[in-house]
Parts: sequence; C-alpha cells; structure tokens
Amino acid sequence: MNWDIVEGNWKQFKGKAKEQWGKLTDDDLDVIAGKRDQLAGRVQEAYGVSKDEAEKQIRDWEERNKDWRQ
Repeated sequence: MNWDIVEGNWKQFKGKAKEQWGKLTDDDLDVIAGKRDQLAGRVQEAYGVSKDEAEKQIRDWEERNKDWRQ
C-alpha cells in the first residue's frame, strides 16, 4: 500500500482505521491524517502494545485494504 495514497485519501481510510482500531478517537484520526508513524504511535498508546506489534497490526491492515479502490 502506498502511504502517499493513504494520506491523500485519509477521509476514506479513517472509517477503515476506525473499524480496525475502535479505541482511536475521531480526534486521534484527525491528528494521524494518514501518517503511518502517527498511526503506529496512537495504536501503541491506545492498546498498550509494543512498536513491533503496532507495526504488525498496520501491515495486516494494509494487506486487507490494498485493493480498496477496485
């Protein structure tokens, strides 16, 4: 998944991120604004997971959403 596309289409991805990480607030998602490192940090904080675990969750999410435009 190209994160430039995610950033450019964050409004569409916000819903998908909210489905995956329900503990993230709308304010969290606004701050993230499609930035992968921001998402990883917020997932770590909200769920109390390690950086590696947050990255794994994001990779899994990317894989599930890789053809979102098709």
